[in-house]
Parts: sequence; C-alpha cells; structure tokens
Amino acid sequence: MIKITLPDGSVREYEKGTTAYQVALSISEGLARNVLAAEVDGEIWDATRPLTADVNLKLLTWNDQGGKSTFWHSSAHLMAEALEALYPGIKLGIGPSIETGFYYDIDFGDHAFSSDDFDKVEKKMGELAKTKAEYVRTEIAKPEAIKYFTEKGDQYKLELIEGLDDGSITFYQQGNFTDLCRGPHLPNTGFIKAVKLMSVAGAYWRGDEKNKQLTRIYAVTFPKASELSEYLTLIEEAKKRDHRKLGKELELFMFSEKVGAGLPLWLPKGAALRERLVAFLQKAQVKAGYEQVITPHIASKELYVTSGHYEKYGKDSFQPIKTPAENEEFFLKPMNCPHHCEIYKSKPRSYKDLPVRYAEFGTVYRYEQSGELHGLTRVRGFTQDDAHLFCRPDQVKEEFIKVIDLVLYVFNALGFSDYTAQISLRDPENKEKYIGSDENWERAETAIIEAAAERGLRTVVELGEAAFYGPKLDFMVKDALGRKWQLGTIQVDYNLPERFDLEYTGSDNQKHRPVMIHRAPFGSLERFVAVLIEHCAGNFPLWLTPDQYIILPISEKYTDYAKKLSEELKNSDIRGLIDNRDEKIGRKIRDAEVSKIPFMLIVGEKEQEENSVSVRRHGAGDLGSITINNFIDLIKKETAI
Repeated sequence: MIKITLPDGSVREYEKGTTAYQVALSISEGLARNVLAAEVDGEIWDATRPLTADVNLKLLTWNDQGGKSTFWHSSAHLMAEALEALYPGIKLGIGPSIETGFYYDIDFGDHAFSSDDFDKVEKKMGELAKTKAEYVRTEIAKPEAIKYFTEKGDQYKLELIEGLDDGSITFYQQGNFTDLCRGPHLPNTGFIKAVKLMSVAGAYWRGDEKNKQLTRIYAVTFPKASELSEYLTLIEEAKKRDHRKLGKELELFMFSEKVGAGLPLWLPKGAALRERLVAFLQKAQVKAGYEQVITPHIASKELYVTSGHYEKYGKDSFQPIKTPAENEEFFLKPMNCPHHCEIYKSKPRSYKDLPVRYAEFGTVYRYEQSGELHGLTRVRGFTQDDAHLFCRPDQVKEEFIKVIDLVLYVFNALGFSDYTAQISLRDPENKEKYIGSDENWERAETAIIEAAAERGLRTVVELGEAAFYGPKLDFMVKDALGRKWQLGTIQVDYNLPERFDLEYTGSDNQKHRPVMIHRAPFGSLERFVAVLIEHCAGNFPLWLTPDQYIILPISEKYTDYAKKLSEELKNSDIRGLIDNRDEKIGRKIRDAEVSKIPFMLIVGEKEQEENSVSVRRHGAGDLGSITINNFIDLIKKETAI
C-alpha cells in the first residue's frame, strides 16, 4: 500500500500502482471526468501514470494552469498527427504549450501551407479527437529512439535526442502517431472538443537565424465548444484594444524602418503621457526617500564582466560601440544595476547611512530577434523605472513593505485592481546553485513572505523560481480582458554586492556586505504603456490622458469665445484643444468620440451669453450646461491622485 496526501492535508491509502485518475474516481465520478493531469510531489504527470510510492498529489483540471498546459500540449500532438495525415513526409520540430494555446514547428518540404489550409486541419483534428485514442507513454532506450526517427527520416527529432541521456527518453503514442516527448498528456484525445488554428508564421529551428526556417502554426483548443466561442469574442475585443492600432489612432508613438526595428519614436501626445507617468512616479519616489541618479547610455565592457552579465547573457545580447581607440570596448547599456553599484561604491558607507535608494529612468538596449519584436511590448530600446536599494540584512523586510506600498500606489492610480503576487523562493533540494549564505537566504525569504502577508497580498509561492542571486516578488496583473501581465518586480540580490565588493562599516566597526534590492513598478515605460492602452482601451485616467477636453464651436462665430475658454482652462493646468474645422457639430462630436477625448465642450450663442459650456462625456453622453468655473472644479476633483 502507498499513502496519498491530498491538498487539504488528508491522507488516503491505495494499492501500489494506482493512478491519479483512479484516486479521483474514488473521490467522485464527476471529479474523475474532469481530471486532465496530476501534480505529483510538485511535478506534473499523466493522470494515468501509476503511483509507486508515498506522494503528495494534486488533481489538475481545466481550471488549473498545469491542467491547461497538459491539454494544450496534448493538442499539439493531435495537430501533428493531423498534419502528417494530410501532408505525408513532413518533418516535425517542437510543439509546446504556451500561455494562449500551443504551436508546432513544421518543415513542410515541398508542401505549401497557409491560412487557407486551416479549415481542413481543424476538421481532421476533430475527426481524430473523436476516436478517443489514448495517449500512451513508453520509456525507450536511446538507440531505439535513434533507430525509430532515423527510419522515419526526421532529422529534427534526431537532433533533440542527441542532447538526451539514455534512460530519460520517452515516447508518446496516440492512434497512429508517435512523438518524442517527456509529457505529460491527457488520458485520451476525446477531451478535445473544440479546435481553432489561429495563425501561421516563420520560425528558425531552435531560434537560430543560421538554421532553416520552419513553419510555426499557432492554435488553441478547448474542452467545450462554448469556451472557444467566448475565446474568439475575446480575441475580437483584444484586436480593438491592440496598443499598436490605438497608438497610431491616438498619435502616441510610431516606428520607422530608417530609425530601426524595435526602436519606438514617441510622438508629442505619447511623449507628454510618458512624461506624466515619469513625473507621477518621481514625486512618489521623492516622498519615499529615493535619490535620483543618471548614468550613461554606454559603458566599458569591464563593467559587465565584473557584474557577470557579459558571461551570463553572452556577447550577442550586448551591442558594441565603435571608438577611435583600438583597445577600448564599449557597449550600449543593457541594464542599469552595475552602474548603480559603482555609484554606491563611490564613497565609504556606514550602517547609519543605510538604506541608500537610487532611482533612475534609464534607457537600456537589448538585441531582440526581428521575429520577436511586437509593438511596445517587445522592443530593442526601452526605459526602465529602475531603482536599487542598498540596505542591511535586518532592513530587508521594512524596505520590501515600502516597495510593495509604492507598487500598489501605482496600480491603484492606473486602474489595475486584480493582481496576484508571486513569491519566488529557492529550490530546497538544490541549494548549491544559489549564492549567499543560508542565513541570509532564510532571512530574505521570510522577510518577503511576511511583508506580503502584512500587506494582505493574494500570493502564490513558487519553489525553485528564485534567481540564483536571491528571492523575488513579481506582480501578475489581470487586465480588463482577463489576460495576465507581469508588471512590477522586487528582487533581492546577494550577487552584485559580492562582485563589486560593496561594503559598509557596521556598529561593530567591521566591514559588512549590504543587501541589494532591485525594483521597478512599471517594469519598462514602453511595455507598461502598451498594457495600459489595452487595459483601458485608450480611455486613460483623466489625470494622464493627453487631451482632457476638446472645445467644439457650433460655428465660426464662436471661435473667439472658444479661445477665451481655452486660455482659462490652460491657466488652470487643464489640457485640451479646439476643433475649429468647418464641419457640422455632429461630425465634430463623432470624431472626438473616436479620439477618446474625455470631455467635449460644445459652445454656441447660449453658452457665450451665459459664460458656460454644454458638456458631453466620452461614452456617457450629454451632462448638461455648466459654468466654466464649475467645469474646472470637476476636472480638479477627478484628477486628484
């Protein structure tokens, strides 16, 4: 007999060889019908794989991330089976699950494939799913694996097998299809009830531009047809909110081939919005005791060798700068933290001086492959709202709480109310891969857990997800469409203080290492603005929006009155413009709605006589006539943050 410990702490005994599915069946038939996979001692397994020892068991359904990823990875195998049936002789790359479904990289050889082929692939996948073919896991010796794919002529699988050790190779078979895979998978294909191929793109094998370009097919599947319909509706809404589309319509930013891919150009309205975000956070940082610093856009190679970044990320991530001197090597700055370490080291520090908090809106540059660039969310040049805190070990918790407060202040001001904090800790079974003493790690991990608890954060703990240099806290934010974004991060670092030999003199008159905390509430201004655009569909908070009002004279006769009102509003630090085009008022109102300007101030004879404005609010309609002073008061009240 073996003992199974369930998430509620209850322990049940079963015969050795019992599967997670059988455990679910012993609890309820309804549960068993919905089990897609199982988490066994923290590792995701097939629900049909025998359990041979005492374990902690969590049954995974569609509502669990592990269940979804298993569902979608199994669907990738189903799509590969359908493609092999429709296009004999194709070669298969890899087919992982991703956050929004799955993809498979295919070498179609002489076959042509495009979105015109989606329907027949979906139909074939549906036919195969209905067979309810079981996903069968087989452990296989390396020579046998090589023999199978040599005979099949699939060079990509053979290349993957080269990097695997004998004894760790598994095949999965469903129906007439066999693939190299470590799993896990669904019990059978019958769970897959709805299929949609989403897009097709090129992708270099193993992400290397020197390798052959394969065809990457993105798709998504669901256990119910209704869920696919809901998802497609969500996709359509997401297209309307696409920050690239709205950024162009609202004249916020642009890209130029002559400037270079992945290098955004901020237009006047976008630059003003961005500067307001910067000013907003700078004001909060000053109150929180931060000091502003500025560092160069380039630095010597030696700086990044000292920090370890050059070795860790490789020379391909660093963009060299040519100089007249042959012996000098400079790079575009890919991160700010080494620079801040040098600033800290510029003079002796006492324990009484700590914490020291340096903040910088520092623009950094990192090479991204052209196929990975995406609007403002994936660029080659971006500005981080970076800050680095240097503190004593006993100050870590207090500093963490203060940073959490700052992050939540940012979220609340910008309408992000649904978020989870992910606490990333060491892998307790593999401590040797982390630097720093056990004592410091335990103190830092406890500080993060307690700080999150004191601030009432909804948290998830991920063992083994800590950086090698320290534990961290990441904020996972849901936008208005329910999509998750990682915004805001706080990281503890024992590595850089060691590498840069940072010190402070303690109360014992001895030298000690400070603890370094990295934090960025926005992450990067570019990505944050992109997420914000899509979250609010371009309807920015009133304090942030580029134009807070637009004055719409009903005819040319009232242009002077409109100009007078505009001056009054400008003197009250309220932003806006006048639409004095020779257009009918209905057209002006429609255009203002499309431009998402919060307030339309319509002026004619009555308004001029009464020194008032007729107010319409974007999305809300007519608010009636009010005096200009009352309108100013309304704006001031709504923009107070």
